[in-house]
Amino acid sequence: MLACLVPAGRLAALAAAFLRRLLAHPLTASLELDDPATTQRRKQIIAGKPFLKAIYDEWYRMLAESVPTGPGGVLELGSGAGHCAQFIPSLITSEVRACAGVRLAAAAERLPFANQSLRAIVMTNVLHHLPDVSQFFSEASRVVRTGGRILMIEPWVTPWSRFVYQHLHHEPFDPERTAWSISSQGPLSGANSAMPWIVFSRDRSTFETQFPQLTVEWIRPFLPFRYLVSGGVGLRSLMPAFTYPAWATLERLLEPRMDWLGMFAFVMVRKR
Repeated sequence: MLACLVPAGRLAALAAAFLRRLLAHPLTASLELDDPATTQRRKQIIAGKPFLKAIYDEWYRMLAESVPTGPGGVLELGSGAGHCAQFIPSLITSEVRACAGVRLAAAAERLPFANQSLRAIVMTNVLHHLPDVSQFFSEASRVVRTGGRILMIEPWVTPWSRFVYQHLHHEPFDPERTAWSISSQGPLSGANSAMPWIVFSRDRSTFETQFPQLTVEWIRPFLPFRYLVSGGVGLRSLMPAFTYPAWATLERLLEPRMDWLGMFAFVMVRKR
């Protein structure tokens, strides 16, 4: 009877909201996304969920292996909840606001570094929160040296991820948005999970024209299921840690299908 009275799309949204409330992790269930305490709680969650921590360890290894050698520092954006410094020696950790255990408080659009002083900028799940993506890349192209890289792991748009991000994820998802900006200014609530795909896929030619000094070297869609079943940082784990190798094996078998199934992408941009 309810299905007859409520449109199918609305019914799916209500069901997804109910599941998110039911599965919400107890450490963050009562916190607002932009509450400063949320970042520290998320750090606790990652450390305390072995399945999820294994995902982050894999991400940080991928970033560390792609950092170029030579002079210059390595800056991480959005370090507060993570542990990337365990994988990249002398990493300059940063957050948009002062945060425990982070060396630098700075906005990505106004980086306090000299021209060509960094050999890399790394980030995980950060680009799609930036208020002004174009301004960030202007700053990044200024501070990263020739041959340096901007490395990121971000949400990606595929037929599978469209369903997940539209119905099962708490962050805004708008692949039709024309502007490379976020209207809300909250550091976590302000988001568009489709932004990395917009910039590097849909609007790739615009990126190349606007930033001729930057070249996209690598886009690898991956991770269709593991982050989802881990519960991420907002939900309880849906799978025990001992199943992680089996899920990883399944995803390796599905690698030829990642253009259809990938939920995230590893993006590598090089300064010419």
